[in-house]
Amino acid sequence: MELKAYNISFAGLKQGKHQFQYEVDNAFFENYGFEDFNSSQLNIEAILDKKSTLMELNLEASGSINVNCDVSNEPFDMTIDTEMNVIVKFGQEFNDDNEELLILPHGAYEFNIGQFVYEMLVLGIPFKRVHPGVEDGSLDSDLLDKLEELKPKNLDIVEDNKESTDPIWDALKKLKTDNNK
Repeated sequence: MELKAYNISFAGLKQGKHQFQYEVDNAFFENYGFEDFNSSQLNIEAILDKKSTLMELNLEASGSINVNCDVSNEPFDMTIDTEMNVIVKFGQEFNDDNEELLILPHGAYEFNIGQFVYEMLVLGIPFKRVHPGVEDGSLDSDLLDKLEELKPKNLDIVEDNKESTDPIWDALKKLKTDNNK
């Protein structure tokens, strides 16, 4: 898939707000070598506010991705709703080192928003992906059954042991406090 579809040609646009729509699926992410999703269906709305000396770009994404749960490894659809703002200015040379500022060389007539869309989407995904059925206990999974089976049986004994201390450690703690006096 070509990322040329994500070029915004601003040279012929009048001052004011201009809206662009994009649909993103797994083919988009494959361009960046990102293959963490089973599938994705996301809608991107880009609003470019062209002003006399700069442009403001607002990106909003909504849709869903299908990922595997980190706990049960069961696939599920996760809702994504995220946004990003970028200021576009003109300078001596191209510079996109800052994620909130894009500097285009004087005379440029278009820029590509693909990298911004990619970063917004990847950073908008929660670090831990947990199936809703795991959180509310409604998911029936062999893996969850096995985890429950292997769970320590005597949690009450473990809790009781947390309160008691080892006499050797108590003696070492006493040495430490005695030396500080």
